[in-house]
Parts: sequence; structure tokens; C-alpha cells
Amino acid sequence: MEIASNPNTVFSMVHVSLGVAAVLAGAVAFIARKGARAHILAGRLFVASMTLSCTLGAILGLVKFETLYITSHAGILAFTLVISGWITARTHSRRMARGMLVIGVVNGMNAIALIVAGLRAQAMTDGALFGFPAEDYFLLSAMAGLALVGDAKVLIGKDFSNRNRIARHLWRMCLGFFIAAGSAFTGPGANAFPEAIRESGLLALPELIIITLMLFWLGNTYFRSGARRQRSV
Repeated sequence: MEIASNPNTVFSMVHVSLGVAAVLAGAVAFIARKGARAHILAGRLFVASMTLSCTLGAILGLVKFETLYITSHAGILAFTLVISGWITARTHSRRMARGMLVIGVVNGMNAIALIVAGLRAQAMTDGALFGFPAEDYFLLSAMAGLALVGDAKVLIGKDFSNRNRIARHLWRMCLGFFIAAGSAFTGPGANAFPEAIRESGLLALPELIIITLMLFWLGNTYFRSGARRQRSV
């Protein structure tokens, strides 16, 4: 009854549940053969659960800003990454530029806001703003800035090759997955684990694995594409 009478608690539970679904679906999409039915179905579930979870996370970060303020920025960033990654996978022409204009504006504003928050955190006596250190804000701002650069390349028509399209889809989905895993294992979701596990450093492994696999698949995408072109000459 206490949970049912507290909308914020219900909101948080739904957000966490969707986040867990996104992490599981993302793991399946990572493991499954690219382009296979399992990869496609898991990818769709990942996009659906991530967009809903990110939306709720962004709202929660504003409602409970004293403890979850950074979640609003992380939610907005993950939302734009996943949506733009989904658009990239489904669109093979310059039509994707229409959506990238709006997404680019959002990424730019988010990057600026995160830099301001990071500078404010540095000015605090404890080096943190609403419980999060300046480094966390700057990391998210760098990710938003990287996404903005990619958005700009699409808008000026410099990034439409099939190889670049696949790479863009890959790293945007992976960074969205990285944010979801971070929220679940080293962010607010870490409180669900026993203290011994939190202090062991094991909860940081999923993020490390995601980044490692992202770099592997990016290298595979570029080097294999280059090798195919050389053989065709």
C-alpha cells in the first residue's frame, strides 16, 4: 500500500524494470549474429525499452533533482543516441538528415548544460553537484558532443556511405547500452546489490565489456569493408 500511494516510487520501479529489460535485450543483440532474426528482435526490444526508460529517467531526474539530477541528462542523451541509431539502421538515404537536425540541436543543448553542471560541480567544496562528481558530467558532455559531431556530418552530407552508416548505428546503440548498464550497475541501480559486490569493482565490468566490444565491432566494420574494397579492385 505504501508503494502504491507513492507515485515517485512506482515511477522509479517502472524505470528500473524497463532499464533491466533494455540491458538484457542489449546483451542478446550484442551476442546474436548481426542481421539475424534474434539480433533484430532483441534490437527492437532494446529500442522500445530504452526509449521508455530514458524518458522516465529524464523526468525522474527533474522531479528528484536533489539525488538524481544527472539522470535527466543521461536519459536525454541515451534517448537521442538510441533513436538516431535506430533511424540510421532503417534509413539508407539523406532522409535521415531530417531527424538528425532535431536530434543534433538536443545533443548540443545537452552538451552545453552538462559542461555548465560540471563546472558548477568543480566549484563546490566537495567537487560534486547533487551527489555526482564533475567527471561524470564532463563524461556525458563528451559523449553528447561526439554525437553532435556525428549529427553535423549527416546534416552537411559527409557521412552517407554504407560503412559509415553501419558504424554510426553501432556506436550510437553501444553508447546508449553503456549508459543503461552504467545506470543499472554503477549508477543509482547499484544500491540494489550487496555492499561487498559494490566495493569489489565487479559492477564496472559490464561497461568495460560494452566499450571493448564496441571498439572490436567498429574495427571489424572498417577493416573488413576496406579489405572487401581492395579485393574488388
